[in-house]
Amino acid sequence: MKAIVQDAYGPADLLELRDIDRPVPRDDEVLVEVRAAGVGPEVWHLMTGRPYVARVALGLRKPKNPVRGWDGAGRVEAVGAKVTDFKPGDEVFGNCEGSFAEYACAKATKIALKPVNLTFEQAAALPVSGMTALQALSGKGRPKPGQKVLVIGASGGVGSYAVQLAAMYGAEVTGVCGPTGADFVRSQGATHVIDHTREDITDAPHPYDVILDNAGLRPLPLLRRALTPRGTLVIVGGEGGTAFFGGMSRGLRAVLLSPFIGQNLRNFISVARREDLLTLKNLVEQGSITPPIERAFPLSEAPAAIRHLKQGHPRGKIVVTV
Repeated sequence: MKAIVQDAYGPADLLELRDIDRPVPRDDEVLVEVRAAGVGPEVWHLMTGRPYVARVALGLRKPKNPVRGWDGAGRVEAVGAKVTDFKPGDEVFGNCEGSFAEYACAKATKIALKPVNLTFEQAAALPVSGMTALQALSGKGRPKPGQKVLVIGASGGVGSYAVQLAAMYGAEVTGVCGPTGADFVRSQGATHVIDHTREDITDAPHPYDVILDNAGLRPLPLLRRALTPRGTLVIVGGEGGTAFFGGMSRGLRAVLLSPFIGQNLRNFISVARREDLLTLKNLVEQGSITPPIERAFPLSEAPAAIRHLKQGHPRGKIVVTV
């Protein structure tokens, strides 16, 4: 089968389209004939091995799994001996490591049946970014109707889903993006838009009840100044920061500070769960959220897709079609 493979950590130039053996599913896995795969920051982190601390899990000297891709959508080709929830021919989506390939294995607990009203490309744009936004805006981070919510990085994959979800919950949403993303962010449900090249989040006439920071660049004191005294800050992922720790040090400081102040400060990393995929599936089938796709690249152009992710400031999601 054809797959996008890398032998060492580094830039997209190291990715190669090769013929490799088709993977064999373990007892708790399914083999998926991949039709499309999502392209998000997680793919860049896997490719570069940054922050370096992540290599403890990814592989110290080189990637444990040389095939890129983290989520996707396709048809079940075969199932492991202990899998009872799926059968060959089922159309599925979810966490599918090594999805930049014609076939990939996925744990049965991390996939779900594809929403009936989505194409494979749309379904591939949903798992990681959609689950991240859904889980981030849960618990104390879930806004109540009428509350003011600020989404930083609102034009990206996670940010665009967060805007849709917060608006669905009845919040008044302000999105932070670049000068070319304003119309797109409004189309996702934002009432107000802040152009980060011209304004600061503290320039608003009011503080926010919930801030979801998906960009990883602003210092913690600045974020707290934009938050109400009892508000919730959710720092998503580990963007920004140092090469070794990424943005994790800022998130750790937030968690350590939170018990001593009135504000609730959270550092958040998503976990792939079928129950959340099923929630997203229901929301999509009800028309409550829609996967926003800016551009699709063929499998052979996966390196260009990752470059566009990091340099092109995409509006919504990028996908690779197989």
